[in-house]
Amino acid sequence: MSWKSSIQVLDLAADDRLEMTCRKCGHFRYLTGQALQARNGAGRLYLDEVERRARCSRRGCGGTMRMALPPRGEASGFVGGIA
Repeated sequence: MSWKSSIQVLDLAADDRLEMTCRKCGHFRYLTGQALQARNGAGRLYLDEVERRARCSRRGCGGTMRMALPPRGEASGFVGGIA
């Protein structure tokens, strides 16, 4: 069971962002929780269902999309050294 199948659209905050990347052409866009909740009938969908239905909006592509949650706040890589 993945995080996509355990989170519904209604569980998202209005400012939560989902990164959608086209598997065919690489085009990406962000969807916000507010935009998803505003769609008619989308509130009860799980995120894996949203991902399955999403198609690329680039002209002539129409490829399937891959969903990711971008990190919240400031993300930094490992910073360390030898003491």
